[in-house]
Amino acid sequence: MLSEFKKFIMRGNVLDLAIGVIIGAAFGKIVSSLVNDVLMPLISLAMERVYFSGLFISLNGKDYANLAARKGR
Repeated sequence: MLSEFKKFIMRGNVLDLAIGVIIGAAFGKIVSSLVNDVLMPLISLAMERVYFSGLFISLNGKDYANLAARKGR
């Protein structure tokens, strides 16, 4: 059973998939960091210090002063 499992793992498809998952996870963290730490501050600075973390859209049609008021805090 162990030798069959070893043969299955050593096939190209499984190894390629494992490498792809690892590279994809690392690439996702790099892109997330780039957007959060580089692009969003630049866009915020260009739009006269608009902070996107405080922006939201109320889908029920009511107006709220901020997100905390919407959540009832």
